[in-house]
Amino acid sequence: MTCSPTKYMLPVLNQLRVEIDILENPYNLPIDQLFEMAARINKKRSFLFVSKILGKHIPIDPKTGILIGSLLANRYLEIVQGEYSSQRNELISSFMNEAVDSYFEEPFINKQINPVIIGFAETATALGHAFYQNFHNADYFHTTREQIVGLESVITFEEEHSHATSHRCYVDESLLNNNREVILVDDEMTTGKTTINIIRSIQSRFPRDMYTVVSILDWRSEENIEQFKDLERELGVTIQSVNLLKGRMNVSGSPNIKCPSVPTDVPHVSQTISTIIIDELFPEELTPMNFSSKSSEGKVKHVPYLKETGRFGLNSILNSKLNHSTKKIAAYLAELRSGRNTLCLGTGEFMYIPMKISSYMGSGICYQSTTRSPIYVDNHNHYGAKYGLSFPNPDDWEINQFVYNIPPYKYDDLFIFFERVVTEQELSPLLNELKRSFIKDIKIVFFNGGLVDE
Repeated sequence: MTCSPTKYMLPVLNQLRVEIDILENPYNLPIDQLFEMAARINKKRSFLFVSKILGKHIPIDPKTGILIGSLLANRYLEIVQGEYSSQRNELISSFMNEAVDSYFEEPFINKQINPVIIGFAETATALGHAFYQNFHNADYFHTTREQIVGLESVITFEEEHSHATSHRCYVDESLLNNNREVILVDDEMTTGKTTINIIRSIQSRFPRDMYTVVSILDWRSEENIEQFKDLERELGVTIQSVNLLKGRMNVSGSPNIKCPSVPTDVPHVSQTISTIIIDELFPEELTPMNFSSKSSEGKVKHVPYLKETGRFGLNSILNSKLNHSTKKIAAYLAELRSGRNTLCLGTGEFMYIPMKISSYMGSGICYQSTTRSPIYVDNHNHYGAKYGLSFPNPDDWEINQFVYNIPPYKYDDLFIFFERVVTEQELSPLLNELKRSFIKDIKIVFFNGGLVDE
């Protein structure tokens, strides 16, 4: 990476270069703490800013994932509400010094501010929730790629550049049928088209006056920003933007990606596999939602979801209860650790609850999640996907999933968190792939193990 005080040249596999010009960095965050670059196996977009703070593709201290939500919430107070909070300097210092042993447990945004907050699946489900947990009085839900049997999505929209484009929203209409501010949370805005799509979808059914768009990175061009202004004029709304880093980028070249060779030989590793079912151990702590899902090939799965994920809507009272529940669950799981270096792995959209639990499980914890994103793997310095595992989604074998950046021999044990139980057969490809990482002690944590009540 070459740079000036505000300009950076970011090579991607030495064939593609992304030049960025930083226009706003209000907290003076070092960009090498925010992301690395990688090539994307996607014809719609050939590169990816691989976040080092989300806990998706790169393992993080789980408290960092909580902290970044608080930084964004603090920036929201400054930009949208015109308030300067007393914890601003402490938040910035904690992030800059990577000293996140303590972070804000209690909300700091007052009860008079009462928005509806929406996180974007799948990457920003945890970020949206981490942002939301700083509000005393708000509602939250995240969009989903899931198909729920018997429920109609109140709004739908598309994410054109994504490998999985359709977003659904399974919440009660009353959550949107009002004039409250809607805050949309995503990790990154490149063109803003996804945000424009959801604003159009909401406004067509549930018109209101104000939207706020929150993202860690904002790379919109002048043309993209003008499109937002045109949308404001067209719909008669105000759209404010909040970010931690704003800039412009210019892309030249293209990554000369060869079809990656898929290793066929799996090392012989003796794995100790144990299963933990949370709703049996802590039946009062979490709330099952008795809805079945339908896979991409039409197969119905009759296992409940969790209310507390936010997929079906979440209020501040239930979210406060969730903080206590995650501490209890974390204390139990921490006793099951078998080494000093532990990886906690969320799955797909199920990110925030595993991340929150992980943050209470002691030192030596890394957190990340599986993903749908196909990224080209290349093991060299300052590249965002040095290792990669590929396997069919245990919940839906028609969908490929990946997990990146698990080096061999790094972790003593692994906790894999699933919102809903899956069978041993459905798990076997993932467990087989994990042998490449030489993790011998694996705990499978299912949060819902029962069946939907008919």
